[in-house]
Amino acid sequence: MIKEDADNKIITFGCRLNSYESEAIKEALKKTDQKNLLVFNSCAVTAEAERELRSAVRRAKRDNPDVRIVVTGCAAQIDPEKYAKMAEVDLVLGNAEKSNSESYNFSNTLPPVERSRNQGRSHDSDIAHKDQIFFAAKKSAQIFLTPNETSKIKVNDIMSVRDTAPQLVSYFENRTRAFLEIQNGCNHRCTFCVIPFGRGNSRSVAFGEIVSQVKKMVAAGHQEVVFTGVDISGYGEDLAVPITLSSMIKRLLKLVPELPRLRLSSIDVAEIDDKNTGEFFEILRDEPRFMPYLHLSVQSGDDVILKRMKRRHNRQQVLDFCAKARQIRPEITFGADIIAGFPTETDEMFQNSVRLIEEAGIIFTHIFPYSKRDGTPAAKMPQVNGKIIKERGKILRETGVRELQKFLAKQIGKNLSVILEKDGFGKSENFLDVKISRGKSGEIVRVKAEGVEENYLIGE
Repeated sequence: MIKEDADNKIITFGCRLNSYESEAIKEALKKTDQKNLLVFNSCAVTAEAERELRSAVRRAKRDNPDVRIVVTGCAAQIDPEKYAKMAEVDLVLGNAEKSNSESYNFSNTLPPVERSRNQGRSHDSDIAHKDQIFFAAKKSAQIFLTPNETSKIKVNDIMSVRDTAPQLVSYFENRTRAFLEIQNGCNHRCTFCVIPFGRGNSRSVAFGEIVSQVKKMVAAGHQEVVFTGVDISGYGEDLAVPITLSSMIKRLLKLVPELPRLRLSSIDVAEIDDKNTGEFFEILRDEPRFMPYLHLSVQSGDDVILKRMKRRHNRQQVLDFCAKARQIRPEITFGADIIAGFPTETDEMFQNSVRLIEEAGIIFTHIFPYSKRDGTPAAKMPQVNGKIIKERGKILRETGVRELQKFLAKQIGKNLSVILEKDGFGKSENFLDVKISRGKSGEIVRVKAEGVEENYLIGE
């Protein structure tokens, strides 16, 4: 994705949260006098994402030698030295710095000691210990920089950051769906994941600020708001007066009755099960403005692999959650993140993931081929052959498509509420793509499903 103004461009890699924050970068750049900047807002979830980033940086400099290149985002936060070493890169910014216009003052550098002195510190001693293991592994592979390369880095200690979403900008997709960051960071340390070291520990946006921003989005004409973050299921734990995600949603919908649709980006079944189940299912049952599509952070359908990942749910919890949600709201649909080829995954373990997609009726699969991340416990486990990982990823995606096709076929003849986007397409409440012949972008219309084409419905 490329965001640009008259003088500068932003290239976004990775998640919806990064897309949201690219809007904050865009606003920050408008407050500077910088010109001809190319900002790469990076992702570190896989090694492939970082490889694509480095390739894009080199290509951009080759095609436009006069452009000044800034690398920010999770890859820059986790391993700033790697990008400072690149001759094509002029500035490396951390996640806490990227939405601050002063960060783009090239002469204002941040002393490296400010970034490193608190690494691994945390409010939780167990997390702090695990963080120290990660940072020790990174230190053992330390890259030594020249003074010029060191001066490129403005990356502070993300574990010391307590504020979240200070920019509170509005990111709009197709000018219809508005994304709002309600939380950042993560307190959990899954064995495969580096994202906490790029985002820090969990921080929640104050409830009053969320209400204010949602009201502004609705007033601007946006019919649907999506709450996004790194671990939104953990929302509210860190606030002065703690609140659960479900309680926050219930209060928000009461205070903003003019909001037509509310959607969540992704949830963790374990956290919803622990703290929110009763209230969450009440909202699902009683609040038609809460959209019946849930994207689940699943990662595997095998209990042994889930334990080795240090996930907090098991296979049966996912199945039970989906069954109960479907009983309450029959039209609900599910998506899921699943990793193919996690270390030690046997054929039988992999088949458990395939069966989970089928048994839970997961129709939107986001499949990640396992990617070895230095410093993580999973990197030291016995690895699965790359060709096997690739083949397993293909099978998981095909399984998800089959489930989608089966579900779409059952929608023929049903009436759907669709928010129109662009090119004649819209999204139903349960997140199905629907193609219709007429209508204006941003409208919510009633549509009858009359056929299936590829992976979407034809509506009239």
